[in-house]
Amino acid sequence: MKIYNTLTGKLEEFLPIKKNSVSMYVCGPTVYNYIHIGNARPLIFFDTVRRYFEYKGYAVNFVQNFTDIDDKMIDKANEEGVSVKEIASRYIEEYFKDTSRLNIKEEGMLRPKATENISEMIELVKSLIDNGHAYEIDGDVYFDIKSYKDYGKLSHQKVDELINGARVEVNDKKRSPLDFTLWKKSKENEPKWDSPWGEGRPGWHIECSAMSGKYLGSEFDIHGGGQDLIFPHHENEIAQSVCANGSGFAKYWMHNGYINIKGEKMSKSKNNFFLLREILEKYSGNILRFFMLSSHYRKPIEFSEDELIMASNGLARVQNTLQRLDDIKFDIKSISNKECTAYTEFVKEYETCKSKFDSSMDDDFNTAMAIGAIFELVKALNIYIDTTSEENRDISILKDVEIYIKNIFEEVLGVKLIEEKQGNNGLTVELIDFLVQLRWEEKQNKNWALADKIRNKLTEMGINIKDQKDKTTWNM
Repeated sequence: MKIYNTLTGKLEEFLPIKKNSVSMYVCGPTVYNYIHIGNARPLIFFDTVRRYFEYKGYAVNFVQNFTDIDDKMIDKANEEGVSVKEIASRYIEEYFKDTSRLNIKEEGMLRPKATENISEMIELVKSLIDNGHAYEIDGDVYFDIKSYKDYGKLSHQKVDELINGARVEVNDKKRSPLDFTLWKKSKENEPKWDSPWGEGRPGWHIECSAMSGKYLGSEFDIHGGGQDLIFPHHENEIAQSVCANGSGFAKYWMHNGYINIKGEKMSKSKNNFFLLREILEKYSGNILRFFMLSSHYRKPIEFSEDELIMASNGLARVQNTLQRLDDIKFDIKSISNKECTAYTEFVKEYETCKSKFDSSMDDDFNTAMAIGAIFELVKALNIYIDTTSEENRDISILKDVEIYIKNIFEEVLGVKLIEEKQGNNGLTVELIDFLVQLRWEEKQNKNWALADKIRNKLTEMGINIKDQKDKTTWNM
């Protein structure tokens, strides 16, 4: 298995610190609002990474935190006239409401909160001061980036370039404009904790170093998160963790790409973002999850309704094929001729597709190619069913393939194949395509009554029709 390591910029063989075990920390959300689809991408991807490791027989120790003390949370609490704790409690609850529909595997996952680990953060800051890597001024504690010669190695930038180009708050007290805050002196109407430097609260970066160290140790296998966290958050995590513990911290760094809207990075500042719950009002979590995994995790995703419809249609093809298998009477005693050409070709294709799936996932978790391998298997399965009679069809291989496909989708990819969610009342994708095309042609011929009749019938059967300028698309 190989993983692209952001730290080295290379594809590296994955060699866990502990045999047959994987330790993984992924930065979680700051809980001051509902999560958006950009937050959903790392949730889905790293959940799939965990699932695949488990599929390969590894024991996975997976930690994903909640940041429940932060400037944005304080601003939100003051705006509403409530406590930061109330804000955190509200949005953690809403977080689970939203993510439960994405089939995130919560069982066995550790989800520490920053406020539950303040003492560990204070000890980490004390260690940095004692080691000469941090300094205190008027109750604030800063990390001295010039004390760490490897600063910038994750983002592959030089310190001088970072100083010249970074957006940093002007602060005459700091030795360098890049020195970042480890501990903040308390202000009025802010949560605060006692510390050797007076009452205050932790900086953002120190939170993850303290929690990953507490639950995974000073060295662990994988640290993950979105591409936007590479600098400064993950860069600062490395600096403070290595300097405090004298160890290597995370061995592999994995970062997923952005989500784009009409070619531009999704961002709140551009007001081109979507809340996860808004998308889930129209599309199931299975469709959104399948859509996210249909691209390589390091590449940007172009998010649009058309792309979701394509994902829906692709998932429907798999569901319809499994429905075909369900319709076959498996209790019939087959007199299959396993020497026949159709059987031998299908078994060969089956083994090839299984191998392609594993090799794709082993190649830096290439879910796009892995899903492609399963579609090849689905196609081969349909050909086998179409070209063999019931008497000559080998039931045992069909059962085996059905179990395999369901296991890959539901247990590895985390995409549930729920029959009742199909909403197609037994219609095949090919038949739906035909009816949609027929309706389009009738509209061009101005036969509005028949076109409306087809649309209304499809709507009754759970098929959503969307007319565009030069085509009609559909989803379930």
